[in-house]
Amino acid sequence: MKDRKEKYGDITPFFGKDFDDAFARFLSQTDKISSFANSFVPEGEDGKRVLLNYIASVKDNIHSYSDFIKLLTMGIFVPAVLKSTSDGYSESGAEKLEQDKAYLFISNHRDIVLDCTMIDYGLFRNGKQVCQMAFGDNLIANPFIGDLLRLNGGIIVKRNLPMREKYLETIRLSEYFVDTIKEDNCSIWVAQKSGRSKDGIDETHPAIIKMLYLSKKHSGISFCDLINDLRIVPVSVSYQYNPNDINMGREEVITLRDGNYSKKKYEDTISMMKGIRGYKGKIHVAFGTPLEGVFERPEDVAREIDRQIHLSYMLWDTNYYAYDLMEGGSRFKDKYSSFDTASFDSRLAHLSDDVRSFVLNSYANPVREALKEKEL
Repeated sequence: MKDRKEKYGDITPFFGKDFDDAFARFLSQTDKISSFANSFVPEGEDGKRVLLNYIASVKDNIHSYSDFIKLLTMGIFVPAVLKSTSDGYSESGAEKLEQDKAYLFISNHRDIVLDCTMIDYGLFRNGKQVCQMAFGDNLIANPFIGDLLRLNGGIIVKRNLPMREKYLETIRLSEYFVDTIKEDNCSIWVAQKSGRSKDGIDETHPAIIKMLYLSKKHSGISFCDLINDLRIVPVSVSYQYNPNDINMGREEVITLRDGNYSKKKYEDTISMMKGIRGYKGKIHVAFGTPLEGVFERPEDVAREIDRQIHLSYMLWDTNYYAYDLMEGGSRFKDKYSSFDTASFDSRLAHLSDDVRSFVLNSYANPVREALKEKEL
């Protein structure tokens, strides 16, 4: 069998000397660090100086992606982002996870980079091991971003490949997930589907589950045994406000109208930075219960992931208000009695009817999903 580094080295987080070399490159690029810092530190030289001084104070203690996450990402990045762009963070369920076990965290997908970061923050706050995180290579706008993602535990998902190569790459990626969880006892995060849920409907793609099994089917393991071995934990990430809601609405309306949407160069990077910098209101991360029992098909696994995500999703006043507005009723009026509805309406007033409707439905759909689950 090929050495793990030879087999997966181009897509995994950095390890050993590769980590040390990448971290040295990162430290040498103070101009790029300062530019990136504009996302989350106070504007001006004082904020940048504080960041650079902090990095200098902890750099000798950073020798792995988990060190990088704990000392830099959780040490300064996340607290600064939450302080400047949110009204508070909370999590539930993480305390029930076992410290000595690795998990495959599968969550809904609303923000390009913050979803997995918020999940890691919940794990970090509860003293659990942080996880490696799957990112599309469309986010790697330059080598600095590529290094930053992999220093932060990023697993690179190669997207723009011919059909045959894409299938083989997906099998290789899935095999890496399984090997990392089962052999290395390291947790991994992956979104429930490729691309963000722009319409607010959270549905797991069964193909993700199918590929996990196909990557190990040759070993003779049963589908059910593999699913139980992976200890899949559904996770629901909920933002009171989505900083990218309007531009995602425009993108989807164009797609529905024209059949496709051609992204501009660096559009994903711009969305990533807007997600970090933009106001998010309150944030909640709900960790579900690890999947155990009899599962015969990928669809069965996807259904259980969806069920847990829909029922644990923290519904905010923005969700309840949008639901009542789109349904033409007042069913949940008590849920937004102190909510500034005029300000919320004003924020969307300039939009065309179709884009405004799409954005409002993106907030309303989590309520619809929760109601459907309770009716089943």
